[in-house]
Amino acid sequence: PKLVDCRSTGISRSELYIVEGDSALGTARMARSSEYQALLPIRGKILNVQKASLQQVLDNAECSAIVQVLGAGSGRTFDLGSLRYGRILIMADADVDGSHIRTLLITLFARYMRPAIEAGRLFAAMPPLHKVTTKGRDPKTVYTYTQAEMESTVAKLEKSGKQVVTPVPRFKGLGEMDADELWDTTMNPATRSVRRITMQDVDSAERVLDLLMGDAVPPRRAWLIDQAARVDRDAIDA
Repeated sequence: PKLVDCRSTGISRSELYIVEGDSALGTARMARSSEYQALLPIRGKILNVQKASLQQVLDNAECSAIVQVLGAGSGRTFDLGSLRYGRILIMADADVDGSHIRTLLITLFARYMRPAIEAGRLFAAMPPLHKVTTKGRDPKTVYTYTQAEMESTVAKLEKSGKQVVTPVPRFKGLGEMDADELWDTTMNPATRSVRRITMQDVDSAERVLDLLMGDAVPPRRAWLIDQAARVDRDAIDA
């Protein structure tokens, strides 16, 4: 595995970022705190383990690298006490592909390393979509996470007399951020946004994973058609 390890050997503070792609890895390597933040890059979309056998999972380079680096085994032999890092953070782009990669990784943990989720040690990093900056004296920078939040932020700043730099830049991926931006928004524990992955209702979680990631296509197609009305078409980049 292309692990970029941290110096800390204790799990109380150590974190492993599973990073989407070499481009984001390069920026993350400059941005991170090497004392306690380790990085593991993955290439593209990992195996959908909901459809795979254990042998297929272990034979898959990306899945086996994650299992190997975490050091706690998998499946029935998974030992939470052997987990090498206190937190595992999935860091993928804030786009559709990033969401798919995040879902595939969560599925891997739910199927083969579930105690890590149950112990509250798996997180999804939440990189911003936009960087809103004002002009003039005392310039201000605000990062936003949705189109609606960006538009609301711009409106508030302009109403307060600030001049906003337009067009507001949108990050196409983690690799587009510089090291300071990635640290401030996604890696600094004091300022980042992360979501803890939980399984409070295991039966419900199993049903959703099987629906979205399982072998049966017709129920998934029916669900997608049923949910299509909830999509904000104006928010889709096309």
